[in-house]
Amino acid sequence: MYQGSVQHQQPAVPVLEEQQLDEFLGAVPERGQWRYRPRRVGMVWRSKAFRAGAVITVLALCGLVILALVRRQTGTEGFLVGLGLAVLPVPMLMAAFRWLDRVEPGPWRNLLFAFSWGACAAALVAIIANSFATRWIATATADPGSADTLGATVVAPVVEESAKAIAVLLIFLFRRRQFGGIVDGIVVAGFTATGFAFTENILYLGNAFGEDQQLGTTGFASVTAGTFFVRVVMSPFAHPLFTVLSGIGFGIAALGGSRHRVRRVVLPLLGLTLAMGMHALWNGSSAFGPYGFYAVYGAFMVPCFGLVTWLAVWSRQRELRTLSTELPVYAAAGWLTPAEPLALASMRARGMARDMARHWNSHPDRARGRAAAHTVAEYESFATSLAMLRRRARHEGAGPDFALREQELLHHLWHRRETAGPALTYAAHATGRLRTVRPPAPLPRQFPYGAHGGPPAQHLPAPHRHYGGHNPYLEDGGRTTPPG
Repeated sequence: MYQGSVQHQQPAVPVLEEQQLDEFLGAVPERGQWRYRPRRVGMVWRSKAFRAGAVITVLALCGLVILALVRRQTGTEGFLVGLGLAVLPVPMLMAAFRWLDRVEPGPWRNLLFAFSWGACAAALVAIIANSFATRWIATATADPGSADTLGATVVAPVVEESAKAIAVLLIFLFRRRQFGGIVDGIVVAGFTATGFAFTENILYLGNAFGEDQQLGTTGFASVTAGTFFVRVVMSPFAHPLFTVLSGIGFGIAALGGSRHRVRRVVLPLLGLTLAMGMHALWNGSSAFGPYGFYAVYGAFMVPCFGLVTWLAVWSRQRELRTLSTELPVYAAAGWLTPAEPLALASMRARGMARDMARHWNSHPDRARGRAAAHTVAEYESFATSLAMLRRRARHEGAGPDFALREQELLHHLWHRRETAGPALTYAAHATGRLRTVRPPAPLPRQFPYGAHGGPPAQHLPAPHRHYGGHNPYLEDGGRTTPPG
């Protein structure tokens, strides 16, 4: 809870210089040259459309192959029953991970890629590699029983966690701007594991249904009901929990920046090793006796799930604190109202700002209200990206494209300020994030920006110029007062 005036911390990154607004807006690249929309290049293999088409084609082929393999093992009826039961936990898990990613939501294309990779590519690799390894062990040892045990406790954890971690690795390498910390690692890993568990559950539930058909068992005593209870009711988080450990390793490596090369390699490998170890313990729990599964579930899996959940929520709150730390310097320079950083650092205030924008613009046209709420949501997203950009710049140093990226984000904020600024200011007052002697005035329907303390357009400062290799604001330890 914040009271009184906003205390402005001074991050050690240059912010703004006094320039004319027209000069600043004129320096913003054209839409086709925005950094967040890469330009097309001549070489086909570097084309965004070509890469997307190649990825979709590979995943589709993997999906067709895995579909044929699962259907051959379970039969048509078993496949349909397994599909209908396996899909039940998927929306819940996806909604949980998406809720965690609300502060700075990653693009859906990354999450859909992760889910598809887990459901198609990783599942295909796991089925082929596990079957091959189990047969090889059985042939080498002449003991099919030990081959199944070794396959479940040694081979499967290594193969499956490695296959799932590839999706996290690809997004970590090729979508670096959208992978900035622990929350991103957890979300991407969670979507990948959810897809993998979905395909695996189809196989297990379909085989269980086929066994029931042969034995003639039905109802709660059936193998299908038991398998559903163990895999869908008791442990829908099992595979996500394993792979999330790999995601946490990648997330911590992303926080360290590109300068810590050893950390970028060691931490993901450590997370992957922990994921394999936990997976092996889970698969081998039956070796501890008739109650081994329940002992491992209660004494290990549930506490680990609680610990990872706490870490995920703490990381999300840390992202919100970043907004209240980095954005006040823009408020001091005139880009934001003093209350906006406080509202942007609260999920409740952000939601209230969207609701208020929709309410005060919906009369008499509801479409206008929805458009206003969408504008506020975009404003919140760009402001969050701006705060994360400054955080990375303070930790890793301002890269050569820092000024252009800051300029583009401020450009987006400027064009949405008249709707979003008053709504966020009102939400900061209404939620108690910023207390004043007098209560705030009712939110106006037309949102005149100047009515809530915003700077007139002719006095709005523009972004700083690029300092090249020498940057005085990065070298003073954050003690220099930003210009303007």
